[in-house]
Amino acid sequence: MLALHQDLDVVIGVDTHKDTHTAAAVSATGAVMEHLTVPADPAGYRQLIAFGRRHGATLWAIEGTGSFGAGLTTALLSRCARIVEVDRPQRPARRGGVKSDDIDAVRAARQALAGVGLSEPRRRGDREAIRVLLATRAQAVTFRTRAISALHALVASAPDGLRERLRTLPLGQLLQTCAGLRDSSRRSVEESATVLAMRSTARRALACEREAADLEVQLDRLVRRLAPELLGKLGIGPVVAGQVIASWSHHGRVRSEAAFAKLGGAAPIEASSGIITRHRLNRSGDRQLNRALHTIVLVRMRQDGATKDYVQRRLAQGKTIRDIKRCLKRYIARQLFRQLEALSSTT
Repeated sequence: MLALHQDLDVVIGVDTHKDTHTAAAVSATGAVMEHLTVPADPAGYRQLIAFGRRHGATLWAIEGTGSFGAGLTTALLSRCARIVEVDRPQRPARRGGVKSDDIDAVRAARQALAGVGLSEPRRRGDREAIRVLLATRAQAVTFRTRAISALHALVASAPDGLRERLRTLPLGQLLQTCAGLRDSSRRSVEESATVLAMRSTARRALACEREAADLEVQLDRLVRRLAPELLGKLGIGPVVAGQVIASWSHHGRVRSEAAFAKLGGAAPIEASSGIITRHRLNRSGDRQLNRALHTIVLVRMRQDGATKDYVQRRLAQGKTIRDIKRCLKRYIARQLFRQLEALSSTT
């Protein structure tokens, strides 16, 4: 939770959408002063800024600062406005709960006044560049995986001649072979259609593979410019480092290493009962950051001598592999947070 100053006079809550933004000026007592709906474009942003100045707003509470509200957030930050991002407003706890853009804007402002479900918006610039590269690379990898699955299905159901020729090939050779398949007038209609489908699917998989590699090169350049020391750590490549930087965003956004661990779903959750004292996995938080931490743990468990010794020691104490991975994620989250904070203080 963010620590808010007690001298808040007026808070502007904003419910953002693709085409319009709706704002509500709310006083420190929670009273609604005025509503305004504007287009989601630079002219609309200027109207909202003037709206905030007219009411003497000291804080903006925006829903969706990284999506529909990204443009407004950037415009406000350029004017040094104080902004918090609010979670999706809670709906009334009754059947057929009332909902409108005006009501959601008021709820956003009142959430900020209550200090509930708030966070500091992530930075754009280099951090946003890393995020969009990561998202696009993930899409390319997903499409490649789907294409490979489709190709295996085509091979499994292909006519005997094609199937026997392709079924034992390793993946890389299978993709290259299928991408180079040629049709022949001697083939049947079924064989010709299967060859065309295999060639198209294999080429799609190879194109996605090249795209993912190109994006990873760009990620590597950005990470080396922003935090080259991360890449020197075992288990951290450009993709993992990029995700860590994107989730952390900037100095001051995450208040402590414990909060960073909670953000990554690596903070232990008490699960004790009776005479049993234990903790369980945390399945909330930023799952992409958790995945990055998990990747680091897996690599170090295989290649790092100190980590191997730790695993054996904890196994002897009765810990399960799942519990050990959770402990290692917590340790790595602490290590990464301290390193990122140290880097930001020297740049």
